[in-house]
Amino acid sequence: AVAMVLCGVVEGVIEILEGIFYRSDRLIMHEDLLPPEIFRAMGLQPWVPELLGILLPMLVPDTMQKYLDAAESEGIPPDICSLPRATIGMAMKNVFPEALAIVSSNMPCDGGMSSYTVIALQMKKPAYWVDVPFDFKNERALDYFAVELKDMIVWLEEHTPGRMDWDRLKEICEKRNTMAELEIDIWDMIRHRPAPMAAEAIWMSHLWFFNINPGYDTSIKLFNDIKTLTQENLEANVSAVPNEKYRALLWNPPTLHYIDLMVWVERTYGVSLILDSMSFNRQPFIDTSSHDSMLKSLGSIIMQGPMARHTRGSAEMNYFPDIFHMVKHFDLDMVWVAGHIGCKNTQAMSGVLREKCRDAGIPLLVIDYDLMDSRITPKEGIQAQVSNFMENIMKARRIDQ
Repeated sequence: AVAMVLCGVVEGVIEILEGIFYRSDRLIMHEDLLPPEIFRAMGLQPWVPELLGILLPMLVPDTMQKYLDAAESEGIPPDICSLPRATIGMAMKNVFPEALAIVSSNMPCDGGMSSYTVIALQMKKPAYWVDVPFDFKNERALDYFAVELKDMIVWLEEHTPGRMDWDRLKEICEKRNTMAELEIDIWDMIRHRPAPMAAEAIWMSHLWFFNINPGYDTSIKLFNDIKTLTQENLEANVSAVPNEKYRALLWNPPTLHYIDLMVWVERTYGVSLILDSMSFNRQPFIDTSSHDSMLKSLGSIIMQGPMARHTRGSAEMNYFPDIFHMVKHFDLDMVWVAGHIGCKNTQAMSGVLREKCRDAGIPLLVIDYDLMDSRITPKEGIQAQVSNFMENIMKARRIDQ
């Protein structure tokens, strides 16, 4: 399953590069929390600047250091999230391809929102920001944001050769719904002990195919193949992680510069990563019955994007419920928080989360590290924190010795 996901990601990267070279006359840049369905329906070639900052540290852990340093040397505060800081640094180093226009939003945080002001100025391109309401769950917010998306479409038609094809958008959205249905089936099966599917096959498939390649036939095939493998493992009572002893939830983005963390804990302590906060969602299927219904549904998906929905509005409504629901629903033994020091929103919630987990009797591990910069906490430091937690709190024995 992991090999299938990685193969799909590589094919997706190749397709993006082909688009940059052969469809540069339709190339636009957009923030990672704005799904590409609308842009593709307009016949545009979308490019996500944050993509390099997400993928490259997985391959070479120190890749982003020179871009982080470049941004800081130009006056970007060193304490903002390192993903937008690295993205700014790449723009300053002229890493990105020439785009016709830039589209962003006021999500997920101050650093992410403000980064596109710098990027647009650096690249000297017209830019548009969609405005997500702070209180995003009511009907008024859905109506408001649907108008924001309509205005974005009008702006793109003025600044690019793209034109909205509503039939094409409907086709893409219906295929995305098929992907979501298959993923829900997979999530239902991994509730079983031992989990018939886990880790990269779960989180990486969602990260790439729902954010970069939603509504593709190849994406549907991938999720269908993963579902088939999961079903076969479930029927044969085969664990995706040999010697599964513990089941964990990973909160916050994965440790990008040490992406092998979950492989290491599988082999060292028998910990199975069942699901993560970047994948889990309660988003409804897209209503394709009309133009307005599609925009409202897509608007809901955008407003409830990972990180954004968890740190807007009341924490009692938007942050904690998902954590404790997932622990109960997926029969988890512990919660792991990738405590990215640049994320001020979740850092502020860690103390309250500790109290709530203590009251609920749920073991909690907060890993102190930086998302992009391995100089802050290298992999050995992350391993030491995990080992200390597993051996002193969980009373676990290493299974690799």
